[in-house]
Amino acid sequence: MSDKDKLILAESAEALKNVDKTESNSKVPWYFASGFLLFWGLLFFAVVLPFFNKLPTPLTMEDAKKNVFISERAYNNLYTLSNIGNKLIGSKENEVDAVNFILSDLAQIKEALLEDFFDMEIDVSQVSGAFPYKTMLNMYQGVQNIAVKLSPKASSSETYLLVNSHFDSKPYTASAGDAGFMIVTMLEVLRVIATTPQALEHPIVFLFNGAEESAMQASHGFIMQHKWAAKCRAVVNLDAAGSGGREVLFQTGPSHPWLVNYYKNYVKHPFATTMAEEIFQSGIIPSDTDFRQFNIYGNIPGLDMAQISNGFVYHTKYDLIDVIPRGAFQNTGDNVLSLVRGLANATELHDTDAYKTGHAVFFDFLGLYFVHYPEATGKSINIAVAAAVLVFVFISMWRMSAVSNVSICHVVRWFILVLIIQIISFVLGLVLPAVVAYGMDTLGLSLTYYSTPLLVIGLYVCPSLIGLSLPITLYYSLQRNDKISNAYHLQLALHCQALILALLAVGLTLYGLRSAYIFVIPLAFYMLSLGINLLTTLHDRGYAWAGVLKVSQVIPFLYSSYLIYTFVVVLTPMGARAGSASNRDLYIAVLAAVGTVLSFGFLVPLINAFRKPCFVVLSLCVVTAIALYLASSTQIGFPYRPKTNGQRVAYLQVRNKFYEYDGTLSKDQSGYLFNFQDRREEKPLLGTKVNLTGLESILTSCETYMMCGMPLYDYRFVQNRLQSKWLQRTEDVEIPEETTLTKISKTTINETTVRLEFNLTGPTHMSLFIKAYEDVTISAWSFLPSYLAQPPAAPLPYHIYFTNGIDRSPLSFYVELTKTDGDFDVPVLQLGVSGHYIQSPGDAQAVKFASSFPSFAILAQWPALYKRYIF
Repeated sequence: MSDKDKLILAESAEALKNVDKTESNSKVPWYFASGFLLFWGLLFFAVVLPFFNKLPTPLTMEDAKKNVFISERAYNNLYTLSNIGNKLIGSKENEVDAVNFILSDLAQIKEALLEDFFDMEIDVSQVSGAFPYKTMLNMYQGVQNIAVKLSPKASSSETYLLVNSHFDSKPYTASAGDAGFMIVTMLEVLRVIATTPQALEHPIVFLFNGAEESAMQASHGFIMQHKWAAKCRAVVNLDAAGSGGREVLFQTGPSHPWLVNYYKNYVKHPFATTMAEEIFQSGIIPSDTDFRQFNIYGNIPGLDMAQISNGFVYHTKYDLIDVIPRGAFQNTGDNVLSLVRGLANATELHDTDAYKTGHAVFFDFLGLYFVHYPEATGKSINIAVAAAVLVFVFISMWRMSAVSNVSICHVVRWFILVLIIQIISFVLGLVLPAVVAYGMDTLGLSLTYYSTPLLVIGLYVCPSLIGLSLPITLYYSLQRNDKISNAYHLQLALHCQALILALLAVGLTLYGLRSAYIFVIPLAFYMLSLGINLLTTLHDRGYAWAGVLKVSQVIPFLYSSYLIYTFVVVLTPMGARAGSASNRDLYIAVLAAVGTVLSFGFLVPLINAFRKPCFVVLSLCVVTAIALYLASSTQIGFPYRPKTNGQRVAYLQVRNKFYEYDGTLSKDQSGYLFNFQDRREEKPLLGTKVNLTGLESILTSCETYMMCGMPLYDYRFVQNRLQSKWLQRTEDVEIPEETTLTKISKTTINETTVRLEFNLTGPTHMSLFIKAYEDVTISAWSFLPSYLAQPPAAPLPYHIYFTNGIDRSPLSFYVELTKTDGDFDVPVLQLGVSGHYIQSPGDAQAVKFASSFPSFAILAQWPALYKRYIF
């Protein structure tokens, strides 16, 4: 040992003797302990929330000569587009009015085009096709796309950049945010580029697609059939899961990290995280985007960006331009304009396969800075930080041993004991919020925080803090080891927290999760503070090291709380449209718990540097109790509010007709089929004016009839069918027009096979349910062969979901049946046909029933006809 080391140890030992005499007196008074945690809470509200909601100053027409994105012009365009109304595929609003609006604006852009720099070609096309999706075959006819190719005259490049969004709507929404906002953003970006003297290396294709909401049909048609599709080498996809605010980058590549580098270099207001990509691709998010079509069917990598704020109005009648701040246009416009310009000059577009080098880890810090690196580098960083922390922890324990004049084995034994306590704390910090969520759900009190986000703090954050603090606080109040100071004991707890995070980081890294970086950030800053304390001997001077630790955890706290808050903002509204089978409270509880553990894991043990830390735990218990009371016993905990936080109520006005083998009508029933979107189902409606007497589950029907004997609309209705409920109606539902299935012919192919040919006419949205009897095989049909070869899991039949765009031609199809005994004079096939009249309000009784719902209910309902045939 060098003389310098001996001197440091001697100084530390002397300091420790002095600390031991006054340690109890050196603790901060107990009433500052709660203030310590409150400080971090105030830091969240003072820093994280403002940066999360920060938007740039919107530019006006006075700035138009600067060749920049003008949010005022985009806003005016959206005002016109959203005022068209609901743009459902197949409707005049979508197929004529919206198309004409876009073409009119494109004509103006073409007039102002700098013809010395660019050529501009506009192509309006109709596409038809099919592809398997979820439980169904998604089939479409006459869907429209508007594609614009902007080609630099100075370029000879044969590879294009694709920019995409959609102008169609879900039923009963003007879709200002999803995705009219992105359509007008694209128009303004195209306008600025087309009227600005600049050199671009590659042509840009702007795709305004007219059928995304019907399971991404138009983008599939474009990528499979359009003349420009084969030359598109990368895509910037723009969509929404909310309305207003900043757009988040939540999918990249795949396996093209160079795209993330362009995002970093060109995006002015970054907002992105690898964790969003992995969560989205896990299926937790009940949404999808055109990005999957370009990836799967076109093998095109890209960047997928979407608005996420105010998801409460997403896909509802309240998705209006009024709720979108002007700054949101500027934020997205600045980003998209700069990014498109950058990618249009990317040399990588010439041969993107050559740059397919793996995934990337990426994230922004408060929108101020963007970090990214290759996945392989991320693995090295994670493992290196974890290993370095373990080395620093060992050095710290060696110093404790030397300064306290005890053996290293003695310190290790106490470390193991504290590790057990800290593991218990860690587990409780994660589990207690989930227990609260499960308990509330069991009592029928899900989504109490839906309209009052602050309840998340009391319901989930405080229980997590209780779990983190209670075991270690009890330990410090009971332990009696005078050989090691309390300050050292407290450091051991922090070392244990570091060890747990290190093991998690390494484990998740080896498992292949790039999101493991979220554990490495607080770990790295803890290592930094520990290194400083060791070098300055603050490590051995009572609680003097705590100041450096607190300062070092500011950045991890800000980032961890910012990240988790982002997901709470995204997932909270989704809890009201994820289906009643899913307990979404658990998702929010786990998110809050993870955020708390990451943000406070190295801070909570410090309450033991105060006198009477049990008062902190007691304060947290009081806050939790108050939150539970408010959530369970007051109007504050009622989830829904009119206009801002409504309950989504989806139901069909159903007329069911069952025809037997001999053609007789054996069953004719009418009623309302409810597909409840959230965990509370019909309970919030009980006691209101709406009469739900007789509402019952359709489970029995599902066990008896093919596809429950109901006109299930799409795969979401199918997936949630076992939770659906039926309300019988005494009067027949009046259907606006017929849905007609006609058997054209029955042809014998050979001794064991026949062909049945049919013709189907009806509304723009129809479904076919096809199921052969047990001794019969569907050997061929006119639909996509790959879906026939891979049917949905039993007991589901084949489901052909069929939509019409501007082309309303009848659907002609055939089914070939094979039967070993060749006897086709008996029932061999069940065929169900459903027609959905989405834009019709229904008959008088249906209108009266709809008007009885409370103001907080957001209805999505229409007449539907179902006919079951046996052939």
